[in-house]
Amino acid sequence: MEIEGLAAIVTGGGSGLGAATVRRFARRGAKVTIVDRDPVAGQRLAEETGGIFVQADVCDEGEVGAAIMAGEAAHGVARILVNCAGVSELWPTVGEDGQPHSLAAFRRVIDINLVGTFNALSQFAARLCTVGPIGEERGVIVNTSSIAAFEGIAGQAAYSASKNAIVGMTPPIARDLASRHIRVMAIAPGTFLSPMVEALPQDYKDALAAMVPHPSRLGAPDEFAAFVERVVATPMLNGTVIRLDGAARLG
Repeated sequence: MEIEGLAAIVTGGGSGLGAATVRRFARRGAKVTIVDRDPVAGQRLAEETGGIFVQADVCDEGEVGAAIMAGEAAHGVARILVNCAGVSELWPTVGEDGQPHSLAAFRRVIDINLVGTFNALSQFAARLCTVGPIGEERGVIVNTSSIAAFEGIAGQAAYSASKNAIVGMTPPIARDLASRHIRVMAIAPGTFLSPMVEALPQDYKDALAAMVPHPSRLGAPDEFAAFVERVVATPMLNGTVIRLDGAARLG
């Protein structure tokens, strides 16, 4: 599926990997709806790229449904959904003070990263099913997992669980939607220069970069966006997760 002229939705599109995807899609001639909770970053990027911004919480059914309809009113039915909305929190299972992991914090990560992803993709797919295919497919869904799904680090039980669940749900959802001619993929990036990583001390970022065999550096957000573009353009990519990590393995 070629991006030019199509309507697309990017959740978590106001910053990081999502913002890079918005910019690349806009350069390729797509009409992009940015869905994010940050109105300042989202509106600024919409003005920069010629898209529209809709403030929404991906965990809220009504807000996500309204965002999809707002995008459709501006650009027509979206054919591409890229889910980048997510959070990460460091919480040990048992803290140094002997206290257990905050259950509220665990649920928050699961809700945003996993439930929010499913909420957006299911509502998107339902709307997409109401229009005919373009060639052999109606559209493409790309979800963001992480290499933490496979080798999570200490203190990231919730994050790793949420990202592993995205990996696990990819094949059944792809099979659910196969008869509807909708592809579903997941990308598991390594350590990229997202806002979460940029906020870390430089020595910590250097240590993360050193864990990547080749190229031995942190990933650039546009490299993620370029791969999303390739996934959209390649019809046989369906129902699986691809690591984008320079051969890094977390320890």
